[in-house]
Amino acid sequence: MASYVKFSVPKELQDKQEMILDKTRKSGKIKAGSNEVTKAIERGNAKIVFIAEDVSPPEVVMHLPIICREKNVPYSFVKTKKELGERSGTGVSTSAVAILEAGDAKKEIDDISKKLAELAK
Repeated sequence: MASYVKFSVPKELQDKQEMILDKTRKSGKIKAGSNEVTKAIERGNAKIVFIAEDVSPPEVVMHLPIICREKNVPYSFVKTKKELGERSGTGVSTSAVAILEAGDAKKEIDDISKKLAELAK
């Protein structure tokens, strides 16, 4: 596990994350890449952030959990950059994704946010 990964995401939550990304890709708004995600968090636009666990060098995304905690933005981890890119609809691997508008996944994001808050403690 990378040094910036603060908790392990259970299989049940991984499945929900995949569903949220799929729904949001179709009906919401997503920003991809560590720079865009950082801007979205700092501007207060991010509803939830997903970070890939296999980013190299880790310094690229190491700051994201810290600023998410400072801004009270829920965040979670996805196993690979490839999986995160495919699920978010970017077509390429991506280190991080922020959901700006939930679309059809609003209820699911609210639900998973509470569970992630418990894990992050």
